[in-house]
Formats: sequence, structure tokens, C-alpha cells
Amino acid sequence: MDILKSLGHPEEIFNLFKFKMGGCRAVMPKLDYESMRETLRTCYVYLNQTSRSFAAVIQALDGELRHAVCIFYLVLRALDTVEDDMSIPLDKKVPMLNDFHTYLYRDEWRFTESQEKDRRVLEDFPTISLEFRNLAHEYRDVISDICHRMGVGMAEFLEKRVGSMKDWDQYCHYVAGLVGIGLSRLFSASQLEEPEVGQDTELANSMGLFLQKTNIIRDYLEDTQEGRVFWPQEAWSQFAARVEDFARPENLESALSCLNLLVTDALRHVPDVIAYLSRLRNQSVFNFCAIPQVMAIATLSSCFNNPMVFQGVVKIRKGQAVTLMMDATNMRAVQTIIAQYSQEILHKVSLSDPSRDKTLSILAVIQEKSALSQSSLPSRTHLSPMYLSAAMLLAALSWQYLSTTAAQVQGTGDAHGQ
Repeated sequence: MDILKSLGHPEEIFNLFKFKMGGCRAVMPKLDYESMRETLRTCYVYLNQTSRSFAAVIQALDGELRHAVCIFYLVLRALDTVEDDMSIPLDKKVPMLNDFHTYLYRDEWRFTESQEKDRRVLEDFPTISLEFRNLAHEYRDVISDICHRMGVGMAEFLEKRVGSMKDWDQYCHYVAGLVGIGLSRLFSASQLEEPEVGQDTELANSMGLFLQKTNIIRDYLEDTQEGRVFWPQEAWSQFAARVEDFARPENLESALSCLNLLVTDALRHVPDVIAYLSRLRNQSVFNFCAIPQVMAIATLSSCFNNPMVFQGVVKIRKGQAVTLMMDATNMRAVQTIIAQYSQEILHKVSLSDPSRDKTLSILAVIQEKSALSQSSLPSRTHLSPMYLSAAMLLAALSWQYLSTTAAQVQGTGDAHGQ
């Protein structure tokens, strides 16, 4: 039960209740689907089906930017589905990736042979491409260009492994940095943000790299079990003969050394993240950009020096995620969050860690850039332990009651509907 995982964090329990009662509508408002044309409504259905993390923040964007980013996401999801599908032979997949941007202007192009879970976006690509062509040309030009560059990059890495740290940066640029660049250009094209947001490709690239590296670090076990290796060889070869060996208990010390090295490398993008976010002026764009970034640094803090990375999936608590989503709505709050999690990582750095000096160095830079000293960080709670215990017990019992009541109401409704 999610609430039990947050018992030591009373603010998370409060925010879970607030979220359950619709308290996040200011950040994640609901869309009026009834007023949309059918093909656009279908695109939002696909968005919600294929995105675990971005659907809500995309739908909260202002004006026409919302539709442009929705279509951008679906086009890249379709492209990514082609890349991920191991049932497509290389001699067929490579040309598809290179040419994918041209399919946006072909009314009837679709692909019905995919075995991937998100294959629907390929099977019904005509609906997505139709809505792409309904966008203003400023948006179409950005989406087509990024799709082209990403497809070429994906094709390049199909036949080569991520070897050097430079390769890692390049791979992450193709699959995520370009997304950050494309989104930034869309923000500026919408005129919700200043032109410099879309022009500064270095900062935008770092936004994507930070998220992608976090995902790659966290997904070590799932990827290696499925025969995929995204950890760079230059890093893991310092500690093991095979990257898969990190999952063996006797190799835990070496595994943690490599893990911490990669987390440290990902953290070097955080100063750019702070600089990028500080430029944003539109509230919906800020929420869209800031929420995934604070989720990422929270995830890295959970992963750092954590053996569970090699035994399962490390996830932040649901209450923690909801709290981050509700808090990360202004630059001051984001700086506070970044400072807090960088401080958490600092406390986990061991004296024997080979990357210790580099880790401490980048954490010092992050603390400086976040412009917050540890002493100035707000206290999480001022309640006494006795009141906290009582509050958490009451919250847990109330949550259980509400959940049971909701289930009973749902069951009654289902019965009446039959």
C-alpha cells in the first residue's frame, strides 16, 4: 500500500490525500475532450496509453502548445517503438528509422508488423500524421527535423555499442537531448517563452541527458535481463569483465563503484538544468520541465550507492512523487528540492568510493548553483513525534476507509450499469 511507504514522511501522506481529493488540478487540469475533433481526441487516448509520466504534464500545457507537444511525443513514441522492436530485421529497421520523418507527410503510411506493447501508435499512424499536418508550420518544421535527426542517430547505434563516455553522451543526445532541443524550440515557437529558450541547444540538450541517464542507471537490471546494455563500457569495464556480472552478490562492491561513477556523471548536468529552468516564464511550461527534473534527482538519490539497483527496480515513493509534483512550481522551490537531494547524496558518499572526489566536486557546484545553504532549507515539519504518530495513524485509517468506500461505490455503480 502506497501510504504505508510514506509513514515516515507525514507531508507525503497529506499530499497523497490532497492528490486523491483533486488537489493537483491547478498543476494538472483536466482537458475538455468533448470539444475536440475525433482524430485529436484519439491522439490523447494514445498519449495516456503510452506515457506513464508525461501524459499529465503535457495535458497541462497552455493553448496550442499542448497539441503540438502531444503530437511530438506520439511521433517520437512511434519512432522509438520501431527502434525497440527486436522482431524487425536490421536491413528493414535501419531504412525505416532513417526515413521515418517522411512518413509524417504520407497520408496512409502505417506499420502493422510490430510486436511491441505500444504498436498501436504505428498501426494507427495515419491518425497521428493527420494531426501533425494540422499543426502550424512552425511546429511541423521542428517535429519533422527532430524526428529526422533522432532516426538517423538511432540507426547509427543499432550496430554499435555504447563504448566510451563520449558515446554515452552521444547516444543520450540522440534519444533524449534532441527531445529537449525540440521541446525548447516548440516553447519558443508558441511565444510562451522567449526565443533564447529555443536557441540555447546546450542547455536544452542537458535537460534531456539528465533524464535519460537517470533512466539508464535505474533500469540496469531490466535492460541486462533483456539483453540490452546502455551503461558505457568505458565505465563498467573498470570494475568487471562483463556488465552483467554486477548482478552477482560477490561483485557488489565493484557494482556500487560503477553505479556511483555513472550517477556522478549524470549529476554534472544539474547546473545546466538550473540555468535552463531559471529562464522559463510561462507557468505551464515551467511545471512541464521542472517536475521530471526533480523526479530525476530524487531517483538518483535513491539509486546512489544502493545495492537494490542490481536486484530490482528502484522507485521513489508515490507520496514522494506527488509531493514533488505539487511543490516544483517555482524556481525557489526547485532550488530547495535540488539542494535537499544533493545533500542526501553527499551523506551517502563513502570514503572508499573511487569517484568520491568527483562526486564531492559536482555536489559542491550544485549546492552553489542552487543558491541555498543547508541551514536555510525549510524544515519538513515542526510537529512533535507524538503528534506525528497520531496524525500518521489517523491518516492511514482514513485512507483505508476512503479506499474501501470508493471501492464499494464503484462496485455498486458497476452493478447498476450491468
